[in-house]
Amino acid sequence: MPQLATAVGNLSRKAIVRLLGIHKPLVRLARRRTRAAEHRAMLAAAHEVEQEIVRLVSGRHPIVAGPWLGEVGYEALYWLPFLRWVEDRYRVAPERLTVVSRGGVEHWYDGIAARYVDLFDLLSPGELTARNEARQMAEEGGGRKQSRPGPLDQWLLQRVDGASPAAVLHPSLLFRLFREVWQGNLPVDFLLTRADFAAMPKPPRPALADLPEEYVAVKFYSGTALPETDENVEMLRSLVRTVAARTPVVVLETGLAVDDHRDYTFDDIPGVRSAREWMTPRTNLGVQSALAAHARYFLGTCGGLAWLAPFMGVPTVAVYADDALLRPHLMIARLAGARVGAAEFTSLDLRALRRIDVGWRC
Repeated sequence: MPQLATAVGNLSRKAIVRLLGIHKPLVRLARRRTRAAEHRAMLAAAHEVEQEIVRLVSGRHPIVAGPWLGEVGYEALYWLPFLRWVEDRYRVAPERLTVVSRGGVEHWYDGIAARYVDLFDLLSPGELTARNEARQMAEEGGGRKQSRPGPLDQWLLQRVDGASPAAVLHPSLLFRLFREVWQGNLPVDFLLTRADFAAMPKPPRPALADLPEEYVAVKFYSGTALPETDENVEMLRSLVRTVAARTPVVVLETGLAVDDHRDYTFDDIPGVRSAREWMTPRTNLGVQSALAAHARYFLGTCGGLAWLAPFMGVPTVAVYADDALLRPHLMIARLAGARVGAAEFTSLDLRALRRIDVGWRC
C-alpha cells in the first residue's frame, strides 16, 4: 500500500507539473494580448491628438501657439521641434502663427512664427510665478507640465490680440502626444517622426560691458537632476574652478525668482564673471541663450539650456547626479543631435566622479 500511495503521489505531481507547463504559455499569451491592446489604445489616443491638430490648423485663420508656462528644457527640446513639424506636416505658414512665451526668446522662434508675445509684457514676474505655481498645484498635482488648458491659460490668451479658443495650439497637445514615449510605452521613433529637429541660427553676440572675448558659459541650478547637497556643491565648485583656471567663465545666473530652480553661484572663484547684472525678467532667457551661443562651450545642469546649446553649434557638457527622470530625454537629445549634425553633447554623472574618487576639493 505505501508503494501504491507513492506511485499515486508521483503521478499527481507529474499531472500538476504538466498543467503548470500548459498554464505558462497561456499566461504569456494573455499578457502579450493585454500589452498589444494597451499599445493600440495609446496609438488611438495619439491619433486623436493628431486629429485635433488637423482641425485646429485647417483653414487660413491665425493660430496662437502657447502660452508656454512649462520648463525651459521641454520648450527647447520638444516644443520648438513640435511646432516646426506641425508647420511642415500641415503646411501652416509662419505668418499665421503667434507664439506666447517668456523671457525674451524671440530668436528661438525665428522662421517658426511671424509674431512673438512675451508674458512679461502682460504681467510681472512675481505675478506670473505666483499664478503659475497655483496652476501647477490645482491642475498638475504640483508638476510643471501643461496637461490641459486652464483658467490661467485663458486669462493670458484673452490679453493676446487676435487669440480665440478655436485657434489655440496649446502645449497640452505636445504633452498628450509624447507622454507615452517619455514613459517608455511607445518607441522613441514615434516622437522623432513628429518633431522637426533643426540647427538654430546663433543670435547676435550680446554687446555687454566686460564680456570676455572668449569664455565658457556655465549654468548650474538645483533640481531633481542636480540636488543641492554639500557634496554636489563641492564638486561643482571644483569643476568651475578647474575650467576658470584655463578660460574665463561667465555664469548665467539671473538673480531672479521666476521658477522653483535655484541658480548655483561661484562669485568668489577667480576667473568667474556673473551675468546677473545683465539680466532683466523680460530678457533673461534671451540673454542667457545668446551668451551660451557665443561661448567656447557650455557647461551646466542637464536640462534647460543644455538641450538647446548643441543645436546652436555649441559643444555642451551636461552634468547631473540623478538621471532617474533624464533617461528618455538624454536618448532623444543624442539621437536628434546626431540627425541634424548638432555640436558635441556629452553628459557627466557626478556619481562616476565620486566612484573613482577624483579627490577634488573646493
